[in-house]
Amino acid sequence: MKLSPYFHDLRSAYQAELDDLASDSEGNDVLRRRLADKRGEIAFLAKMIELAPEMVAVAFHQGFRFLQPTVVEHLLALPVDELPAWDSLTRAVALEPWAASLAQTVLREPQGGRFMAVAAGLEYLHQHARMAPAPHAADEPEEETTAEHEDGYDALSADDAVEPQSHHDREEAGAEWLAGAGFDRKD
Repeated sequence: MKLSPYFHDLRSAYQAELDDLASDSEGNDVLRRRLADKRGEIAFLAKMIELAPEMVAVAFHQGFRFLQPTVVEHLLALPVDELPAWDSLTRAVALEPWAASLAQTVLREPQGGRFMAVAAGLEYLHQHARMAPAPHAADEPEEETTAEHEDGYDALSADDAVEPQSHHDREEAGAEWLAGAGFDRKD
């Protein structure tokens, strides 16, 4: 499945928003309560659909049924200005009864129809996360892969690490890293 840059960026913001709502400072699961609070504030939140769609879309979490997944997957490849109107998606995406009343409030907003398409796309991505490909280097703008710290060494993230296959390989990798950080090699 190919994602437009718009959905690629919003996917992680939507997941982060759900993660933020999931637990309180003591680690208790409070997602249901916080989603209920968001749903109760939908009239206020609807004013934010263009500014922060991910913050409003979470109110619709688990509120969609995807009847024609290929239609939704096509939607996810479109730029935001080419997204279809919500009413054209009613054969492909159905709302749970509780979500239909929320949608009526959102659809009164000037960009409400487009937002509902965005919310459906984000929830589809959340439900089908294994289908959304990880970004490939060819899809991303070139970025520096290491960050240089003030003291002159390059920091590697956990994603940069390669698991060596043997004890000897681990020792060699460690020696390489130390040499790269400015230490003398042991021979």
